[in-house]
Amino acid sequence: MAVVSKKIPAPDKVKVKTALLSVFDKTGIVELARALSEQGVRLLSTGGTHKAIAAAGLAVTDVSEVTNFPEIMDGRVKTLHPKVHGGLLAIRDDTEHQAAMKEHGIEGIDLAVINLYPFEDVRKAGGDYPTTVENIDIGGPAMIRASAKNHAYVTTLTDPADYTELLAQLSADAGQTTYDFRKRMAAKAFARTAAYDAMISNWFAEALDIATPRHRVIGGVLREEMRYGENPHQKAAFYLTGENRPGVSTATLIQGKQLSYNNINDTDAAYELVAEFLPENGPACAIIKHANPCGVATGPSLVEAYKRALACDSTSAFGGIIALNTLLDSATAEEIVKLFTEVIIAPDVTEEAKAIIARKPNLRLLSVGALPDPRAAGLTAKTVSGGLLVQNRDNALVEDMELKVVTKRAPTAQELEDMKFAFRVAKHVKSNAVVYAKDGQTAGIGAGQMSRVDSARIAAIKAEEAAKAMGLAEPLTRGSAVASEAFLPFADGLLSAIAAGATAVIQPGGSMRDQEVIDAANEHNVAMVFTGVRHFRH
Repeated sequence: MAVVSKKIPAPDKVKVKTALLSVFDKTGIVELARALSEQGVRLLSTGGTHKAIAAAGLAVTDVSEVTNFPEIMDGRVKTLHPKVHGGLLAIRDDTEHQAAMKEHGIEGIDLAVINLYPFEDVRKAGGDYPTTVENIDIGGPAMIRASAKNHAYVTTLTDPADYTELLAQLSADAGQTTYDFRKRMAAKAFARTAAYDAMISNWFAEALDIATPRHRVIGGVLREEMRYGENPHQKAAFYLTGENRPGVSTATLIQGKQLSYNNINDTDAAYELVAEFLPENGPACAIIKHANPCGVATGPSLVEAYKRALACDSTSAFGGIIALNTLLDSATAEEIVKLFTEVIIAPDVTEEAKAIIARKPNLRLLSVGALPDPRAAGLTAKTVSGGLLVQNRDNALVEDMELKVVTKRAPTAQELEDMKFAFRVAKHVKSNAVVYAKDGQTAGIGAGQMSRVDSARIAAIKAEEAAKAMGLAEPLTRGSAVASEAFLPFADGLLSAIAAGATAVIQPGGSMRDQEVIDAANEHNVAMVFTGVRHFRH
């Protein structure tokens, strides 16, 4: 049965007479307490917050003096008391509530300044199970929700960034807050507890290996508002989920203007791709445009890796995103600034490289400090109308797969390396995806086509254009390995790749017509291996 409102109109302005301050993050709390005290506000507090305020020489009452009950159980129980929650929840203009307050000696609390135990930080730091559980705040969310529900009379602050606006309101209007302000702060408060609870519930699901919990919530904290979304007519913002994964969300912006919505999406795609190439195996570079790679390569040096990646499709690379798997040096920076580029992202940057990039003040330069682990578990989410699709991150690596040779001819050692390289890249290309690779360099990439044959043809055309641009006698697809991120359903896709010059093929296999495709490979003396793993990417 629904609770029926008594429909008592909310007052526009409420005088703040009593404030409850209980925070873990004590940024600005003493200054706030001092300003409130100067306005004659009575201060209530708990634990460490009480000590900090008292140490500043301010008059502050411990909550235990109000409740006549001490903090117990290592501070787990201190504010969970009717005299606290009654003071937060009482409808001041309701006669029954007034009578209950009088009968039980409950005084109203007009301002609640609360923030929470650092569960997110403890989880990110890899705290053990008991430590993480101990950092689940109970009293804080309870007080936040109580005061935010009663925003008709109580102002709720959960973010030190809002202290200034509160004090401005109190100073401008004889110690009162407006209903509009209280509503906005209540909305922010409920969003805060929702994100907090989402983090906790997802941690439990992960810790207990529950793949599909009954309720799945993904929360975030606003990092920044964007100028617009994918298109200028769309409003957008960037939120942080708290996942401790190196990438665009954890990067330091060394120079350049704010990243756009599309910049962030493409930069994430680029860095996740280049992380597939471990630095100990040599430098690697990935160039991304519209979330698809237009060139990926390794090399004996980073500058050579960049040049080789650029050579795959220098036209599409214009205005792209460049991701590097190792320290950005001056030689590579000198080459990069020759081309218009939107973003460079790398684990670190030398001071000399920073000075070179500074010649292009609009070029965004990001330093991350680490590479994401391509094998690490995690979740990805995508919205659909009325729903949320959630899945495990695709952390399957070709190095861990059992490759099955299905043709009469086995691949040579070089073909096998090229196969693995191509399949590693294909994992990060929108489906349908076909990738040609040779000697640690993409030769041609076909992305996002409805027909896999078309993807193979487009990749071959790209390779031919690149060969002309470089003055080569023939495209790099001649003698290359080709990867398909999903099975080849017919022989026609394979025949297109063979026509482009591929001599080896890597694909998941699993089609009803696998034998037809195998027969075509054998007929043309092409080596083919099955991975048994698909890398659809939509």
